[in-house]
Amino acid sequence: MSTEINKLKIFNDPIYGFITLPNTLIYDLVQHSYFQRLRRISQMGLSYLVYPGAHHTRFHHALGCMHIMQKAMEVLRFKGVEISKEEEKALYIAILLHDIGHGPFSHAMEHSIVEDVNHESISLLFMDELNEQFNGELTLAIQIFKEEYPRKFMLQLISSQLDMDRMDYLRRDSFYTGVAEGNINSERLIQMMNVVDDTLVIEEKGIYSVEKFLMARRLMYWQAYLHKTSLVAEVILTKVLKRAKELTQRGIVLPCSQPLLFFMQHKITQEDFDSKTLNLFAQLDDYDIISALKMWQYHDDYVLKNLSSMIINRDLLKVKISEDKFTQEQVDALINKFIKLTGLTFHDASYFVTRGKIKNQAYSKDSEPIRILKKDKTIEDVVTASDQLNLKALTKPVTKYYICFPKVLAEK
Repeated sequence: MSTEINKLKIFNDPIYGFITLPNTLIYDLVQHSYFQRLRRISQMGLSYLVYPGAHHTRFHHALGCMHIMQKAMEVLRFKGVEISKEEEKALYIAILLHDIGHGPFSHAMEHSIVEDVNHESISLLFMDELNEQFNGELTLAIQIFKEEYPRKFMLQLISSQLDMDRMDYLRRDSFYTGVAEGNINSERLIQMMNVVDDTLVIEEKGIYSVEKFLMARRLMYWQAYLHKTSLVAEVILTKVLKRAKELTQRGIVLPCSQPLLFFMQHKITQEDFDSKTLNLFAQLDDYDIISALKMWQYHDDYVLKNLSSMIINRDLLKVKISEDKFTQEQVDALINKFIKLTGLTFHDASYFVTRGKIKNQAYSKDSEPIRILKKDKTIEDVVTASDQLNLKALTKPVTKYYICFPKVLAEK
């Protein structure tokens, strides 16, 4: 029966127009429940509380990345770069699955549902599992993803300071948020790509597009990804889950989905991630979290109830951003003020006051550089090659500090 299905599908994408699936294996991967789950995971976490249009998903993004990888293959082959059919297929698989390990609300949940297991390692676990199900057809993609393949430029296309992932998310996130400063010319960047000694380079005439890309990245971080309202919403969400775990561990049964309950009852580290755990993780998405918050906002526990309600009704904690660090004394003073108002214990009141820091660095000198191929065939780091003084500034990490606390304390 399955042989009659037309697997060469076309998706209509608001950014690129039509996206075509290059082969039947990609179709089967997209159809897999692990990948379909990405339709239920928002690309920008809780940013829709700031930008109402930011409801696009990881599913959108993964297909977009694969589409621009197809464009990159055309350009590189046209310029004489040897890429075999097997390598091409592996690159499509690797870029399609690069984010498959994200949990609910993307980054917000990374260290709340599981203990210190990042999404990259979960992505690899998913790839290994899929590789078994697809009789080893993902082996080369996994080698490239793990930096075990000798052709360095292939990994750079998937993960570097100018990869398909960043090119798609900047353009897509800027489109859905309406933050015009994040828009980049991904077509031109791809047209300017080349490979020298198995290393990815951008031809000199594309340097302004690279400068624009780095500026756009910096502005998107301040205006969207590190926006103070998204930031405080993510802080609250991690606190909710921390509280839910604490109550569950005390033997209080909270209403929620089975997969979520499993992760609240067990402390899951990298070592514990067997295939049973992976399959439970694959059942988790934004919907589990939202439906839990909707129920928890009516719970008897003051902390759980109020924090859940803050997200559901978008009535968040107040957040202040500063160039200077907030001290523990400032935190304690706010907690004590809140105790006077509510009669909570210090432990419970401290759920409502948090300090932390955010860092923005558009271009890192310590990572793999973006290389510019000059007309005389020499290769330079973009910062050296550029006449834009701003680019030097973009290499400096900018750190800001924040403190969140209940709004009632701001009125006192």
